[in-house]
Amino acid sequence: MAKKTLKTVPAAYHGWIVLDKPLGISSAAAVGIVRRKFDGIKAGHGGTLDPLASGILPIALGEATKTTSYAMGAEKSYEFAVKWGEQTQTDDAEGDVIATSDVIPDSAAIEAVLPEFIGIIDQTPPAYSAVKVGGKRAYAIARHEGEMPQLAPRAIRIDDLQLIESAGHTARFAVDCGKGAYIRSLARDLGIRLGTVAHVTELRRTKVGQFSLKNAISLDFLEKVSDSAAASQFVMPVLAALDDIPALLLSPEEAQKLRYGQLLETKPNMAIAEIYKAVCDGELIALVEVHEKGLKPMRVFNINQ
Repeated sequence: MAKKTLKTVPAAYHGWIVLDKPLGISSAAAVGIVRRKFDGIKAGHGGTLDPLASGILPIALGEATKTTSYAMGAEKSYEFAVKWGEQTQTDDAEGDVIATSDVIPDSAAIEAVLPEFIGIIDQTPPAYSAVKVGGKRAYAIARHEGEMPQLAPRAIRIDDLQLIESAGHTARFAVDCGKGAYIRSLARDLGIRLGTVAHVTELRRTKVGQFSLKNAISLDFLEKVSDSAAASQFVMPVLAALDDIPALLLSPEEAQKLRYGQLLETKPNMAIAEIYKAVCDGELIALVEVHEKGLKPMRVFNINQ
C-alpha cells in the first residue's frame, strides 16, 4: 500500500481571515467558503454569528485553529436595533410574534435603565440558542419537540451599553460585552424592565478582540480574489488572536526543546498557571503554562516547518 503524502501548507496561509459576514449565511457556511479559497486548509471560526446577524467573523486557518478559544473568549462589540411592543419566539425577527404591548418607551426612560445592565449581570439565554439542556441544544428542543426549554440564568459581563438613537417603536444601541452574552436576551430584558416586550431586528458585530471592521474583508471581495496565493495577503498572523497574552522570547535552542514537547526552566517572577506565548525570532513557537517543574508547552505551532 502506497504511503499517503501530506500536502504542505504554505506558511502564509496560517493565520486569520477577518470576514465581514453578510446577512443570510451561517457561520459554518462562511467558513466553508473561506476554506475552499485556501485549498481546503483546516479552518474554524472565533465565535458564531447567526444568519440574521452580520459583521466580524474571525476565521482561523491552519495552525491558527489552535487559538480559536482565545478569540471566542475575547471582548466583543455589537450594534443592534430593538423593536418595542412585540415579543417573538426567537427574540429576533425570525420568530413568530407571541406577545404584544402598547408601551413604547422614550429616550429618557431607556437611558435611565441602561446602567442596570452594565457590569456582571445574570442573563437567561434565549430559548432558541445553542445552550445544551439534557444533552440537547435548546433550539433543537424548541423547534422539533414543540416545547420551550427552561434555561438557567448565568453570569455575563456587559462593559458598556449606549443608546445611539430612539425613534418611535425602534431604538438602536451599541454594546461591549464579554463571552457568553446574548444580545437577543439583552433586548428581551430591556423590554421587560421598561414595562413592555421587545425583540432584536438588526444585529451587527463590529469587533472581536483585536479584530475589527478596519481589518475585515467582505465575502464578495474574497470570492473575487483570483487564487489562494493572492488571498493570502489578507491573512493576519496567528499572533493576532493572542495580543492579551504576555510574550516570552526564546533562544533557538529553547524553541527546539518546546517543539519536542520538553519543559523549559521558569523565568524570575513567573506565577504558577500563568500562560505565555513563546516566540523566537518573531515566530510563534508555542503557548506555554507555568508549572512547578517548569514551562510546559500547551500548544505547539508548526507554521514554518
